[in-house]
Amino acid sequence: MMSDEEREEKELDLTSPEVVTKYKSAAEIVNKALQLVISECKPKAKIVDICEKGDSFIREQTGNMYKNVKKKIERGVAFPTCISVNNTVCHFSPLSSDETVLEEGDMVKIDLGCHIDGFIAVVAHTHVLQEGPVTGRAADVIAAANTAAEVALRLVRPGKKNKDVTEAIQKVAASYDCKIVEGVLSHQLKQFVIDGNKVVLSVANPDTRVDEAEFEENEVYSIDIVTSTGEGKPKLLDEKQTTIYKRAVDRNYHLKMKASRFIFSEITQKFPIMPFTARALEEKRARLGLVECVNHDLLQPYPVLHEKPGDYVAHIKFTVLLMPNGSDRVTSHPLQDLQPTKTIEDPEIKAWLALGTKTKKKGGGKKKKGKKGDKTEDPTDAEPMDTTANGAASQE
Repeated sequence: MMSDEEREEKELDLTSPEVVTKYKSAAEIVNKALQLVISECKPKAKIVDICEKGDSFIREQTGNMYKNVKKKIERGVAFPTCISVNNTVCHFSPLSSDETVLEEGDMVKIDLGCHIDGFIAVVAHTHVLQEGPVTGRAADVIAAANTAAEVALRLVRPGKKNKDVTEAIQKVAASYDCKIVEGVLSHQLKQFVIDGNKVVLSVANPDTRVDEAEFEENEVYSIDIVTSTGEGKPKLLDEKQTTIYKRAVDRNYHLKMKASRFIFSEITQKFPIMPFTARALEEKRARLGLVECVNHDLLQPYPVLHEKPGDYVAHIKFTVLLMPNGSDRVTSHPLQDLQPTKTIEDPEIKAWLALGTKTKKKGGGKKKKGKKGDKTEDPTDAEPMDTTANGAASQE
């Protein structure tokens, strides 16, 4: 007989069809939530209202699943809906009192996630509030993120190493005369773990060292690509803008302030594991309590970061399942029509883009490209724009 531990181990990865189903169900909800949020992004729409709609949709859709099972299955938001505009890099999900609205021409980055039984799907997407094709540097920065995502999808595969991906996405961004934003980590996803230990660095530099890791079959990754027309060195401008936190599971500290104890007990009950937004807490005077919790490492903050005003920042994040028959990108959304000022000429990048995402089965035969590869059969005409539509093709 298997021991409980062995059974636990066994159930946690993609070798279990039930686990694959939960990832795919979470991904389907995420893709629909993203679609909904994009449709709500209009000039003069209040950002907090859109974030709220995204979160409510995820809560409602996940709430409808696994209703009648005996053992309660945790499910819901795995990452609160964020809408970060223009040179704001990430994590903007303001409190209800915030009056910030979207404007015509804004470059909107949408980031959200959902889980079913701790199996997490996340997505991020960039959309410009305008009719017609996106042109100029705005198109370059989105095309850079998208092409980098397409390359990463093809390099996050068993046998490859995390540093291969870091180097490749750098190269792609440079070919659009953009930078990959520093400090962004792509993480392995595990049950109830949104920031697994195996990571891919966005930019390798002396300050950030991560362990070399090799991707393996049956793992799941959240691949996170952020590009900028600026320097790619984002700054925290105002700590008060931070609203997203995650409970640091292994930390304990006796909080001094009553407000902190009060808020921390609410967090422990409602959001014991996944990131959450302060907007979702009952206690509206949460600010002080949260600060004490953060100062003692009980909560990990997700700060709102900024590039310089005038810089464009694009964000594309997707969830990929490293199935035995190849990589399955389960979250995405089609991009607007982009007309970048640059095209990919680099033969190495073209070769990466021409790789299939399905694994060759033993016994020879042509590599099955699946829908994703349709337009990149011939690497010579793999213009970067051709690859843009493909990321989404697998979703239809």
